[in-house]
Amino acid sequence: MKMPPVKYQRGDTVMGRWPGSSLYYEVKVLGFDAKSQLYTVIYKDGTELELKEQDIKSASGFQTRSRSRSRSPGRRRSRSRSPGRTTRRSSSRTAAAVAAAAITDSAPSSRRDTKLKDTVEVTLSPLPQAAENNSNNRHEKKEEKQKEDNNTSNKVNEKPEAKVQTESEKNQGRYNLRRRKDDGDTKPVEAKPEKEAKIAVAPAASTLSTPLDFGGKIGAYFWLLFLPAWVLFLILQVNLVDPSLVNFPPPLPPLEAFWDAQALGFVTLWILFQAVLYVLPVGKVSEGMPLRSGERLKYRTNGFFAIVVSAVAVAVMVHQDVDLTYIHSHFLQLATASFLISVLLSIYLYVRSRYVGQEQLALGGNSGNVIYDFFKGHELNPRIQDFDLKFFCEMRPGLIGWCLINFAMAIAEMKQQGLDTPSNSMILVNLFQLLYVVDGLWNEEAILTTMDLMHDGFGFMLAFGDLVWVPFTYTIQAYYLVSHPIPLSLPAVIAIVILKIIGFYIFRKSNSEKNAFRRNPSDPKLSYLKTIHTATGKSLLVSGWWGVVRHPNYLGDLIMALAWSLPCGFSHLLPWYYMIFFIILLVHRDSRDMSECRRKYGSAWEEYCRTVRYRIIPHVY
Repeated sequence: MKMPPVKYQRGDTVMGRWPGSSLYYEVKVLGFDAKSQLYTVIYKDGTELELKEQDIKSASGFQTRSRSRSRSPGRRRSRSRSPGRTTRRSSSRTAAAVAAAAITDSAPSSRRDTKLKDTVEVTLSPLPQAAENNSNNRHEKKEEKQKEDNNTSNKVNEKPEAKVQTESEKNQGRYNLRRRKDDGDTKPVEAKPEKEAKIAVAPAASTLSTPLDFGGKIGAYFWLLFLPAWVLFLILQVNLVDPSLVNFPPPLPPLEAFWDAQALGFVTLWILFQAVLYVLPVGKVSEGMPLRSGERLKYRTNGFFAIVVSAVAVAVMVHQDVDLTYIHSHFLQLATASFLISVLLSIYLYVRSRYVGQEQLALGGNSGNVIYDFFKGHELNPRIQDFDLKFFCEMRPGLIGWCLINFAMAIAEMKQQGLDTPSNSMILVNLFQLLYVVDGLWNEEAILTTMDLMHDGFGFMLAFGDLVWVPFTYTIQAYYLVSHPIPLSLPAVIAIVILKIIGFYIFRKSNSEKNAFRRNPSDPKLSYLKTIHTATGKSLLVSGWWGVVRHPNYLGDLIMALAWSLPCGFSHLLPWYYMIFFIILLVHRDSRDMSECRRKYGSAWEEYCRTVRYRIIPHVY
């Protein structure tokens, strides 16, 4: 079947209708999608979106008609809906379209049209204000002032207008709702003749949110119950003489077996010890990524110092004959104590988030539903003075505690199996995971550019993950080896070590490229990297490891997880839990990242996907 000819060609200059209004502006055609029958066009200020053919007119014919019918800009604007007005009237259900930038702080359209009919894929950026000499502009000022006065009483919950911040626009913006200076005509935003452009803030905090993750509000209830239950299952199952899944479910111990006051005291002291190390004036003070306000928070990145001091403290305890096998024999009670602390911390975090400003809330945890926001995290960067609670919990007590627990399991294996040294399997698991943690703390600054720090609020999900999930599920392999030793030959040890080195190299090299590029894309040292420019002003890496797959850091992570699991053999599925969990986690993260980037970068993201075809594993996925 022969396709109809394309009316407008790439590079043509035409007049495009602004979505939601009857106004037409000069645009350049970038391409045509035969499948969707949509033209991709770009406005003079960089706004890029997709239009139907009926929304495009010939520039020459349009100019003739527009001059004959033209009236004053003020009158024409008063009869049509500008994108600014459309945005402010729209629903809060799909706020991700605007909230990813959060510069506008206004609620986006309720329709999730994949072709972006009314949800415009654009970039906020400052623009010099055009001279206002037309007499109609005086009429416009008066008219807008009257409207503002009439609407004041209806905006009790609305914050004052927020000035557009240049730095925030560069790093966070998606929506370029700015006045265009073209032939002195009225443009798609009702810009006021002031020194700086302003955009109104959303009327209520609950309207500024991204689409709900993890199954939405119902999913939040499920995960609040499932996550603690899963940790309990792993601990009870791995402690069985035969941890085969055919013996599921493991018998529940009596209630008193879950509680030990001494275990609670030990966990509390451990967290306080790490907090003291965190606040010491040792190490580098690093700047985080720009927030929606343009502010950059400062962080004390002394994690490597903390793990060194912790190792010295553990060595002193061993020298003083402190029985670290207590950790193995009271694993369930320690997990219960950590769970209790994570719940109390989550309650505190949610309560305090009710008293902070709109600009301090996380877009992903601002749904208006108490349970969902409690789970996902309502406040983005909760701090007590300069003590950043999220950053501290992310990198300190749970992560360093992971290494402490592994070390205790090695001692417990020697004691239980009557060995003078730990088994080869236990040594590999300890060394591999210790290297992973030490590397993370040595490069602690890199975490400031991750999704957890930049986008996710601090609530139950991260508090439980940092204090319970990491130290009490990532150590399952070492816990398993205590009672189920796996002998390894020297060739097997060498092969597993080589696999670990390959995974670690890919993980570290790709993360270093990403972190350096995010912090300073114009760094001359990165000039060899190829990129795809986007309408937001950012660029997408398409070379180095990021030209092989879209998430090379995930690929390295998975190879390392395989190296951690192999020393446990193939007798049981349970010690492979980490590998299985990590595949699910990374695939889910990839899907979240794909959705966000598609909204944020539009056609540039489609070009990126065509350039870098595979997501995580080359030629597989």
